[in-house]
Amino acid sequence: MSRSFVPSPSTPAVLTANRLRDGLSVWMTPCGWDTDSRAALLFEDTEGADAALAAAEAQPGVVVGPYLTQSGRDADGLPVPVHFREAFRQSGPSVETSAPHSRAQNFRHPQEAAHV
Repeated sequence: MSRSFVPSPSTPAVLTANRLRDGLSVWMTPCGWDTDSRAALLFEDTEGADAALAAAEAQPGVVVGPYLTQSGRDADGLPVPVHFREAFRQSGPSVETSAPHSRAQNFRHPQEAAHV
């Protein structure tokens, strides 16, 4: 896997994905996948990070799109996002998740309707 950083003590990585059941962002913790990013494992070496990623990719019925991303540490040593995308993912869904999804299910792109 290509990435723009190498996991190390100064640039640790976290493993994140989306839970297949509901699409929520999850992070690998010592106890498995969790929606609490502050509990995420920090990987400080390439071997450990790559092994965790391979294990996550072998769970297709649990998570989708697992990837490693660079993380920082707060004053307590807990993971904090380095990039805007990861900070945004931590804030939770950007749409109301309890609403029915019928609108999205019935949406047809205008070009699709023209050729179907």
